[in-house]
Amino acid sequence: MTSATPTFLDNDTATEPYYDHPGGFSLLKGDSLAMLEQLEGEQFDLIFADPPYFLSNDGVTCKNGRMVSVNKGKWDKSKGAEDNHEFNLRWLEQCQRLLKPNGSIWVTGTHHVIFSIGYAMQVLGYKVLNDISWFKVNPPPNLSCRYFTHSTETIIWAGRDWDTRHTFNYKLMKEMNEGKQMKSMWSIMAPRKKEKQQGKHPTQKPLQLLERIVLASTEPGQLILDPFSGSGTTGVAAARHGRRYVGMEMNEEYLDLSIRRYEAELPEEQEVALAL
Repeated sequence: MTSATPTFLDNDTATEPYYDHPGGFSLLKGDSLAMLEQLEGEQFDLIFADPPYFLSNDGVTCKNGRMVSVNKGKWDKSKGAEDNHEFNLRWLEQCQRLLKPNGSIWVTGTHHVIFSIGYAMQVLGYKVLNDISWFKVNPPPNLSCRYFTHSTETIIWAGRDWDTRHTFNYKLMKEMNEGKQMKSMWSIMAPRKKEKQQGKHPTQKPLQLLERIVLASTEPGQLILDPFSGSGTTGVAAARHGRRYVGMEMNEEYLDLSIRRYEAELPEEQEVALAL
């Protein structure tokens, strides 16, 4: 597989890869929006984004039977509805510029952010293809007992614009669904213990979810971008299915976690071949 090193508008100011594996896995360290603006346009076949949900409001939730804080870090602090929406507009505009003409984007979020995402996509001229409801089979309980238990996230899938002829591997999705058309309600458990053997991230997505997205909307060898890569689940899914990957992350701890997860996926024969 060829390198996944992205192309920059100006090589003199380009961000040096934090990690660049010849097997097609590249990581960039820094502010996602700033790095998106540095990249040359129309080079990615697919973008998956799990942006900040702006949920760190000093509340509590239940995890493993214990009450814990919902705070995840400064990056998840809300700056108010208008500033949050402006941020979403800016990074989505850059992603649109970076997609190839027939590329598509998937963005996941709870009700705290997904309505802003959907509106921003409409303003920018994306073509919304589906809104997937990810039903979490094992959600944490509702501690306040004043709401229905939150058990879904919405994932918006959109083409770059209204002229996009996006990839959709319909037959494969049907095969994966026992010969029936796959619907837009996906029942998938939260990440399993095995997926956290190399370390944990507070908003880690299940590998099954990302594998389905990668298989549904890309072909082998194509290039995928995740501008908020976290623990690198998108990259692991890409590696498993012969796609190339670029991830952006500002936290060195999570970059190193992503590297450990990726290298744990490499078969011994691939490592030997790459060393030759």
